[in-house]
Amino acid sequence: MSVALFEPYTLRSVTIPNRVWMAPMCQYSAEVFGPNAGVAHDWHFAHYASRATGGTGLILVEATAVAPEGRISPADLGLWNDAQIPALRRITEFLKEHGTVPGIQIGHAGRKAATKQPWRGRGPVGEGEHGWQPVAPSPVAFADDHQVPAELSTDEIQEIVGRFADAARRALDAGFEVLELHGAHGYLIFEFLSPHSNHRTDAYGGSFENRTRFALEVVDAVRAVWPEELPLFFRISATDWLGENGWTIDDTVRFAALLRAHGVDLLDVSSGGNGGPAVIPTAPGYQVPFATRVKEETGLPVAAVGLITEPEQAAKIVANGEADAVLLGRELLRDASWARRAARELGGEVAAPDQYAWAI
Repeated sequence: MSVALFEPYTLRSVTIPNRVWMAPMCQYSAEVFGPNAGVAHDWHFAHYASRATGGTGLILVEATAVAPEGRISPADLGLWNDAQIPALRRITEFLKEHGTVPGIQIGHAGRKAATKQPWRGRGPVGEGEHGWQPVAPSPVAFADDHQVPAELSTDEIQEIVGRFADAARRALDAGFEVLELHGAHGYLIFEFLSPHSNHRTDAYGGSFENRTRFALEVVDAVRAVWPEELPLFFRISATDWLGENGWTIDDTVRFAALLRAHGVDLLDVSSGGNGGPAVIPTAPGYQVPFATRVKEETGLPVAAVGLITEPEQAAKIVANGEADAVLLGRELLRDASWARRAARELGGEVAAPDQYAWAI
């Protein structure tokens, strides 16, 4: 039962050595302004390097903005210019050297942009704190303490589609082998998907086909520049927990089939994050059934995430076919060597540098 968690998994030409993967989690620690805005530094290197030496099979680097105004906070990583590539390449080279596949998530924060680092509280940063005007499908604020975003024109939408493709090219140049599009948690792509945040009446709003148009245009633009031999992931909120007035698991299953047809190789299944009166019944593994339903009804590979904390729990998810891999978030913040600990407890094996292997 426990062996499957430590078996390799191949998508296109990339073989990931085990099924313990690191979910993208913002560090809110990049340079804020000037020529080094959005550039990774030693904190990011140490953060990701330690999870690689801890045996993690795939590391998805945090949500990295495709445009300056697409950052969640002013301190987010970016891939909107070539100067941001070398520091990320330093990270990918180390990860590969130690047996971890390097991946990165690219995204645009939409109406949830220009906010404070989470340890500084909620709400927007002001102009004196390097803030800016967020943009969105519709001029509807995420919450009462957030700015009302500017509604995107169709020309601006197309510009952002191009920004995603440009960021994908830079991710390839930086040495990443897996690319994930951030279509979850109430950020820009998801804002278009959900009728709760998308009130448009043009070709990008209203019907399911129109609300999914932007996301599929982004997928197509990225898949056109991302090499055929490398996998493309898409992170989705399976539901925003807002009922019929929002995005539902039925919508996700329908959309997953489209994503598969457009060249997406795996769905990273999360939930929530789009504001409103959402009531989320959190419990260990509470999002796993969403991933399982997508896998069973569409055949698209899936990764499960959300309150997966114990090795035995993770092993059962993979062994039972509920998901093809598990993505750990906060648990990997608590324990950089979670994968090595899990392998020790369950009798599996993960890669470890010589300096650590003798202690396993």
